[in-house]
Amino acid sequence: MKIYDIAIIGAGASGLMVASFLGDKQIALIDGNTKIGLKILASGGGKCNVTNQNVSTQNYLCNADFAKYALQNFTSEHTLSFLEKFNIPLELRNHGQYFCKNSARDIVELFKKLNAHATLFLAQKVKSVCFMENFIIETDSEKIFSKKCIVASGGVSYATLGATDIGYKIAKIFGHTIKTPAPALVGLCVQKEQFWMKNLSGISFNVKISINEKSFTNELLFTHKGISGPAVLSTSLYWQKGKIIIDFLPDTDLKKLLHVRTNKQISSLLPLPKRFIKEFLASINLQDKSIAQLTNVEIASLQSLKNYIFAPAGNFGYTKAEITKGGVCTDEIDAHSFESKLQKRLYFIGEVLDVSGELGGYNLQWAFASAVACANHV
Repeated sequence: MKIYDIAIIGAGASGLMVASFLGDKQIALIDGNTKIGLKILASGGGKCNVTNQNVSTQNYLCNADFAKYALQNFTSEHTLSFLEKFNIPLELRNHGQYFCKNSARDIVELFKKLNAHATLFLAQKVKSVCFMENFIIETDSEKIFSKKCIVASGGVSYATLGATDIGYKIAKIFGHTIKTPAPALVGLCVQKEQFWMKNLSGISFNVKISINEKSFTNELLFTHKGISGPAVLSTSLYWQKGKIIIDFLPDTDLKKLLHVRTNKQISSLLPLPKRFIKEFLASINLQDKSIAQLTNVEIASLQSLKNYIFAPAGNFGYTKAEITKGGVCTDEIDAHSFESKLQKRLYFIGEVLDVSGELGGYNLQWAFASAVACANHV
């Protein structure tokens, strides 16, 4: 009976990264997919948004005291240096986001090389884990024995790429608390009063969305289900229920614009797509007329373009969500080693933990940072 030094459950970003830093250890890398890194290949539209120029705990829904150690000890600069060392070309885009210049496949191929020493157990779904002197990981085809176990299985978003709730199940076996998982970085459905937005499917432009004390200025995309796009996806991380505020003209002083009593039509004056203006005006029962003809009441109605308040009806669900928020309670995990406080030699890293990042490379940065912190301890 072979006993591995370390068994890693999950061959995604965090699992592959931690394996890469474990040197000559005997590693069993277990995944339900037939290939490693499938979610990496799908991320960033196939370009893999590896990190962001500006990373802090403020970009995460988490216990900041827990997350700060890993994020400060393996920063975005460390990620960039790591990839540069292996000649992975990157490109810097808007909002400080770094993507693979060629393809996400560059990252996966790198991990294949770095993990050539690991024994791969692919197309094997983990059914249960127990501890009897060593860990016994039971899959649907065999039992794997190891001295230590690292759970890097992620959340339940992207079920088509093999995502399951096995990480939460393993945590529960060993007595851990799970903060209720929910879809995140996902589009938001609209109420009946906002059904006019569905008529705008395919239109996108920059907006500012505010929720509680957070705000995001980025693109909003109208869809047949509701609203999506980068600004909405990040907003969804912090939304549970209740209202959000949209400024459809974040770079425009609307009061000043409407103060000029011109004969231009509303649709000609406002720097917004005409289809949007048409639907918006219909939603507030206002005709497209010249600015000079507007009454004070009508001008006040147009001000809602800067302060449009509504409560989403829900979100698009796990099939459209990029990540899962919630997960293993971080109060029960050591912030430096990522070892369970309830079971020695058991570790949890990456998305399976209750640490969720905004859109823009933050979740891969967390996957890498938590993996390196764990590897350094192991």
